[in-house]
This record gives sequence, structure tokens and C-alpha cells, in this order.
Amino acid sequence: MTEHPASTPRHDPPPPQPGDTPTPPPPPDTAPPPAAPVAPSGGGERRLHVLTPLRRAWVPIAATAGVVLQQGDRVQEWITGLTPALRLLTVAALVLVFGTYGFLSWWFTHYAVTDTELRIRTGLLFRRTAHIRLDRIQAVDVTRPLPARIAGVAKLRLDVIGTEEKDELAFLDERHAVALRAELLARAAGFAPAEAVAVGQAPARELLRVPVRDLVASLLLSLDVWAALAGGLTAPVAVWWFSGSPWAAAAILLPLLGAAWTASLGRFLAGYDWTVAESPDGLRLDHGLLDRVHETVPPGRVQTVRIVEPLLWRRLGWVRVELAVAGSRNELLVPVATRAAAHALIARVLPGADPAGLVFSPSPRTGARWVVPVWWKGYGLAVSDEVFAARRGRLCRRTEIVPHAKVQSVRRSQGPWERARGVADLHVDTGADKTVTARLRAADEASGLLHDQAVRSRTSRAAARPDRWMT
Repeated sequence: MTEHPASTPRHDPPPPQPGDTPTPPPPPDTAPPPAAPVAPSGGGERRLHVLTPLRRAWVPIAATAGVVLQQGDRVQEWITGLTPALRLLTVAALVLVFGTYGFLSWWFTHYAVTDTELRIRTGLLFRRTAHIRLDRIQAVDVTRPLPARIAGVAKLRLDVIGTEEKDELAFLDERHAVALRAELLARAAGFAPAEAVAVGQAPARELLRVPVRDLVASLLLSLDVWAALAGGLTAPVAVWWFSGSPWAAAAILLPLLGAAWTASLGRFLAGYDWTVAESPDGLRLDHGLLDRVHETVPPGRVQTVRIVEPLLWRRLGWVRVELAVAGSRNELLVPVATRAAAHALIARVLPGADPAGLVFSPSPRTGARWVVPVWWKGYGLAVSDEVFAARRGRLCRRTEIVPHAKVQSVRRSQGPWERARGVADLHVDTGADKTVTARLRAADEASGLLHDQAVRSRTSRAAARPDRWMT
């Protein structure tokens, strides 16, 4: 709770009398009062930025491009039969249709901030109105793609408790987007409407910044990157060789190139200048070379933390930390970091958790090696007073950590072959629709863990504090 100093009686100066000497102005070196924060909402409905129609026009453009790729031979024959004047007229008609669609979709899109909700109205033919309760907002991300950064606009994406899809406002003036984000987060934290506008953006303290050389080295040492590149280059050539159709090869090439881009250069562009900072509204993630993204990991909403250790990273002591946040798509906390730095960040996300102090017990050799030969050695389980943790994988080791208070249900499963070998699996379900599985435990141990974990989860939820912040 914010403490305020005790109030003191006011002594207003007496009103000026006729003949009094006017008070001289302050000296020129006196600091001016701070500028008032931008009030983005204003209480009424507002439209998005005037450049938004350019973004909306890409929807029919992408649909037209898909039709052209699917019917490539017929479209080529049809274009060949047109005169140059008709070709120019067709291009002009398409531009007019695309531009009209973008303008009308922008014209019929409004948003407004009321005392209790953020209301977004969209739709050209089919109207849609989203009523987003302000007390259900858990994070507001600011995204600045490269064209938007040049134009001075930004996109807001909202994480709302209980929904999987993100509502967004694209695009807003950059200053208004930052001010609106600060206001929405303050309102979600419990501030009154008048106070929320004056709070402004909460200060942040940097915790970690990923060096560019570490990011590049981690990509070069990732086997999935090389596998995606190899598939993207060889599969289209093989399709063209056996089918003889360039359009079939192009249909295969585009998605594979997209996957190769996402796994290699796309990961570099997204992870460039990755910064993790701590603020009252959660951990802030800023990253991106071309498209700058400002994300927030809300406190108390993290359900699962996953530590990923690829085979070639272990000699360097590097890990990747992924998250499962209820109602959010923020799945990456840091792309690459040392184990010590990653454990320090996890302690911020899961207060009380100590990943370095977890002691994993392996699966029993007598039964597990017959159920999953060789790979059974990669399974492990650790339970502390704060978390339930399971480990799996030998080439790429993955450790999943769940706080006891976030466990929604516990299940024990046992197939016929596992029953014959005396082992069973224990499944822990969280609020983010994620399941953490401790595989191949002794059957008696799994039964005891089932009861004990249910008790730990119930007592931890009763003692957990509500998910409120900034106040």
C-alpha cells in the first residue's frame, strides 16, 4: 500500500488589494512544472490512427495472392490474353478495391475507455463489439513493426483473464499508445479512473540483457535451426524434380521457407537486444531488431516455467527459459542465458522457488528401462515446499516447474505395459491448459505423490496472495 504523508493545514495568501505591487514572476532558472500525462481515452469513442487503412488493405491482398498461387497456370493464361490497357485497368481496379476495403474497415472501428471497461467495436459487414473488463486485464503489450516505427505508430495487444485470443488496437499514435497502456494497467491494478491517468508508466529496473554474440552462437549451436534450413532447401527441389511443376514446388517452398526463416533469422530478429526489466506491473520484455516488442509478464499469473537445455549448449552452461501464462501467449522469458542468470529470473517470476536447489530422483531402473529403453534415463522428479518439477529428454533436456498453488488437478495413469513393469505416470494440470508429467515412477510412489500433491496444492492456494500489483 502506498503511504501518504499526513496532511497539513493550508494557508492561502490573502487576495491582492488595489494599489498592491504585483508579485514578480519566478526567476528564469526555475524548473517548470512537469507536463501532464496524455489522456488517451477522453471518455468518448475514438478511431485508430489514419494510417491504419494501409494495414487493413493487406487482408484482400493476401487472399488474392493465395488465389493466384493456387490457380497459377490459369491466371497466367488469362493475363496473357489481355491487352496492356486492360492489364493497367485491372491493376487500378484491384488497388481501388483494396483501398476501399481498408478505409471502410478503419471507419467502422472505434474504441472507448469507460469507468469499468474497454470497448472495441469492429466489423464492416458483421459487427463485433468486445467489452473488456478493466479488472480482468493482466498485460498490455506494445508492438512496433518496422513500418509502424517509421510512421510513429504502435499496436496494443491485450491479455485478458479467461480468453485465449488477444484483442488489439492497431494502430495508435505512439505517445497515445504508451499512455493508454499505462492507464489500462493502472486501472487493472485498482486505481481510480482519475488517478490512473496521472500514474503514468511505472519505472523499471533492468535485470538482464542478452548479448548479440551469445544469441548468434546459440542459434548456430541449435540442431533444430539446421534441420529447418535443410528441409526448406531440399524439399522444394525434390518436389520440382518428381512433379515437374514449378507451381507445386512454389506451394511447398513458401511454407518451408517460412518455417526456416522463423527458426533461424526470424529468431535472431525477434531476440535481438532482448532485455528483461522489473517493474511494479511485472517483468517487462523488450526485444526485436526490425519489429520492437514491449511485453509484460504479469505477476502471479505464471503457471509453468520450462528450462530448455539443448545438447550443444550444456558445455557453455546456457539455457532457454519458457513460460506458460494463463490467458497469454507470452511464452519466452529469455532466449539464451547462463544457468545462474536464468535461475535468478525464475526466482523473480516464481517467488520462493529455487531451481538450483532442486534434487531430481531418476525413474526406477528395474521397470522403466523395459517401458522406454535408453531414454528412460532422461526422466526425473523433484518436489520442494514451493514447486513440483519434472525433467525429461537426453539430447534436449527440458525441466518443467509448477508452483503448488497453480496446480488445478492431479492424475495418475498406468497403461498395461507399465502396469506389468510396476511403474506409472503422474500428471499435474495447470490453469494455462498445460500438463506437466512425471513419467515412469514406481507405482506405489505415484500413488503417494497423488495424495500428497493434492494436499500441497490445496494448502498453497489457501495461503496464496491475490494477483494484484502496483498498489
